[in-house]
Order: sequence, then C-alpha cells, then structure tokens
Amino acid sequence: MNNKPLLLRPSGKDYLWGGRRLNDEFEKEIDLSPLAETWECSTHPEGPCYVVGGEYDGKELAAVLREHPEYLGERHKGETELPILIKFIDAKKDLSVQVHPTDDYAKEHENGQLGKTEMWYVLDASKDAKLIYGLGKNCTEEEVRTAIERGTLMNYLQQVPVKKDDLFFIKAGTIHAIGAGALVAEIQESSNLTYRLYDYDRVGKDGKKRELHVDKALEVANLSSSAEPRQPLRVLKYRKGVASELLTRCKYFEVYRMLVNTERRQTVHYHADEVAFRVLLCVNGCGTISFEGGNITFYKGDCIFVPADSEVLSIHGQVQFLDVRG
Repeated sequence: MNNKPLLLRPSGKDYLWGGRRLNDEFEKEIDLSPLAETWECSTHPEGPCYVVGGEYDGKELAAVLREHPEYLGERHKGETELPILIKFIDAKKDLSVQVHPTDDYAKEHENGQLGKTEMWYVLDASKDAKLIYGLGKNCTEEEVRTAIERGTLMNYLQQVPVKKDDLFFIKAGTIHAIGAGALVAEIQESSNLTYRLYDYDRVGKDGKKRELHVDKALEVANLSSSAEPRQPLRVLKYRKGVASELLTRCKYFEVYRMLVNTERRQTVHYHADEVAFRVLLCVNGCGTISFEGGNITFYKGDCIFVPADSEVLSIHGQVQFLDVRG
C-alpha cells in the first residue's frame, strides 16, 4: 500500500490586514510582510500547497492527486482536486465586510466555480476581538446600498465578541468579517470567491481603494436579521491517549478537535477513512507520525494530508489537531 501521509508546505498571502504571527509563532518562513494567510491544504490554483519529503518532495499536492485520484477516496470518485481548502488567518487589522456565493450562483455566474461555505476555529483572540456575523435587523437591498454609500453600514451589522477556542459556521450568503486581533484556522470549500461590501475606505499598495463588489454581494447576501451565533455544545470523548470532539459537520466537511497525549502511552493509533481523505492540522504541540517505511515529525502549524484507505498511523507526542474529514 502506497497511501502514506504527506506533510505539506503552504502558499502565503500578503493582504494588507495581516500581521506577523504566522511567521513568528508558526515558523512559516514565508518571505511576505504582512503575512495574512497561509493556504495549508489546497489544490486551488491561486494558492497551491506542496509536499515536503518522500517521493513527492517539492510537488504540488494538486499534481500528486492528478496522478493518484484514489487518494481522495470513493466519496470523491471521478474528482482530481480537493473539494476543501484549509487556511491559517492572522487578522492584525479588520478584514473587509464581505459575503460568499452559494455553489449554484458561482456555477452560473463564475464559470462553474464552487461557492464558499466555511468554518472558523479561533486559535487566539485579543481581549476586545470581534467578528461580524450577519445583520442586526432585516434590511432591504436599497437600505444596504445607501448605508454603503454613506459609510454607515457598520450600524446595521451584528458584531459578536470572540475568544480562544470559539467556533463559527459561516454559511454561503452570510455577511461577515473577521475582526482585528483574531488568529483563526479556517476550513472552507475550495473557492476564492469573495464579494466585498465595505472595506473601511482602505488603500492598497497601488494607492487606490480596494474594489467593492456591491451588485454581486447583494444578489447573494441574506438580508434578514441573523440570530446571534451560539457556541454549540461540545462533548469530549476519551480513549487511551486521545480525546476528540466534533466541532462542525456539514455536507462539505466534518471537523473534529483531537487531543493526543502519549506521555503515559507509547503511541496512539489513527485509523484513516476508507472512503475519503482526511487532513490533520496541528494547532498546538508537536510529535511524530509513524507508518510502514517512514515517519513524519510535525510541529505547531504543520499540516498533513492523509489519503483515503491509508495504513494505520501511529502518533506520538503531546498535540492538538484539527482532524478534517473530506
């Protein structure tokens, strides 16, 4: 069996709202300043990731999956690209107020691309960090247009405080923004379609205000008031050396938080899925994954792609993963 795990190296993005934490705390060693995002597990052409070590060293993950579509699993038979994209996001400043389209809208209006439903898991947040989640009251399209023109859109938006270990599910069509001071892991559909409604009149590197996409945004945005997002009830399930809890389940992905501690146990066995790939995103700690013929040493911030029907892996260390199932 050749379905061995693959350690990945990300692409980076230097959007103007980013900071330094992904280089300073996650040692990404990407020569961008600011470093706003790293696309950790991606076959999207605007931000590919690459395999580190082993027989595919230096290859784009996209190229490996074209050669071995079986790595995606039976659930994704006939596909050769990842249906999801996993990122780290360092918001030193507020992100733009934006909305993402549904699959149906993107397919019709954006040359067959995917829409974007996403999940955020908050890794860290400053004391006063907030995010924007939907509208505080029902609005008409005209009211929103007028508010954008007058610079008063913030009066209509629902702002929610965030803290470390919070999670938020952002359905396509929800007006949203990550606020300054949040460090986030994002799991989303493999799409880079973002329609900006408001960007605080900021100026990009070219000296011009960044483009807004008000017409498209209002075609896809939910303009009804949103219920304030509540943190879901989460239940840690324990077995020897490992605990896990479900964070999110939707038609695009399932995400679990997994805590491994082999201090009193030599290893924890990790069984890959027979029908779909998985991704392990290390959000704290370090350790080793062993398999027949090799091992991968990983650290905080590393991302590992586990092909479908992979052999059983042995994990050693004290580590917190997001275990993403495709």
